[in-house]
Amino acid sequence: MSAELVFKMGEYSATFPTDRMYAKNHMWVQPQINGELRFGLSSYAVRLLQDVYFLDLVIEPGMVLAARQEIGSIESKKAESSLYSPIAGAVTQLNDALLQDPTGINLDKYGEGWMFELKTKSTADAPPALLEPAQYMEHLTTAWEVAQRTIKGQANA
Repeated sequence: MSAELVFKMGEYSATFPTDRMYAKNHMWVQPQINGELRFGLSSYAVRLLQDVYFLDLVIEPGMVLAARQEIGSIESKKAESSLYSPIAGAVTQLNDALLQDPTGINLDKYGEGWMFELKTKSTADAPPALLEPAQYMEHLTTAWEVAQRTIKGQANA
């Protein structure tokens, strides 16, 4: 098990393995042995969504994605959200088991809860859109303030 960082969300904690990078849209990114990048949702995103029950990915292997291209949607008891690719690349694999039963996102977000894999032109250097774990923790400080105002209905305050 890799080391983890912890972000406090009120009475809840979100954990973040340090063996991967993160995107500002709250996806984690883990390089695979074959050079591809595997993507899933961070525990911060899963905590805000609560009880994911539907995942629809409108991508398929072979598709070339642009950074920030819409790739599908996710529904939970708290929200419905569109999903976007944090970086550009060619889709190589989808987690078909997760598409059949997305509760894996709730149960094993950093393992079997992965959503898709991409091949980028160069996996040697991380794309600039990705954050190291400590940078993601800094990003969450601001994101959490916005989320709290939104949750409390004070987004315009």
